[in-house]
Amino acid sequence: MDVSLRRRLDFSGSGWHVGVGRYRGDELAWFRLASLWPGPTVVVDRTVLEIVDRRAPTEAEVEAIPAAGVVLRCRTPARTLELAMAPGVLTGFLAWLEATPPGRTGYRQAS
Repeated sequence: MDVSLRRRLDFSGSGWHVGVGRYRGDELAWFRLASLWPGPTVVVDRTVLEIVDRRAPTEAEVEAIPAAGVVLRCRTPARTLELAMAPGVLTGFLAWLEATPPGRTGYRQAS
C-alpha cells in the first residue's frame, strides 16, 4: 500500500517521505522509496498503536503528498508519527487494525 510517513510533527507541510507499507502479522513495515536500506525504515506494532487524530492534508501538505486524502496522527509507546494515505488505502488499514486477534490489546482511537 502507498503510504507517506512523517516522524516529526511539522505544521509547515515538510518532513513527509513517500513509501510503501506491508502488513506482517501484527506489524506494519514501512519502506521508504528513496532509500538504499534493504529493510523497513519504520515498524509499527498494531497492538500498541493509538490513532490520535484524523484530518485532511493542509494546503502545504498537498504538494508533498498529492495522492493522500487522509492524514492520521498515530502514537505508540516509542514514538508519535503521521501516516498519509488515499481513502481506499485507509479502509484497508483500519480493517487490519480492527482485525486484531482475540486476547490482544488492539488499536485504540483516542477520544
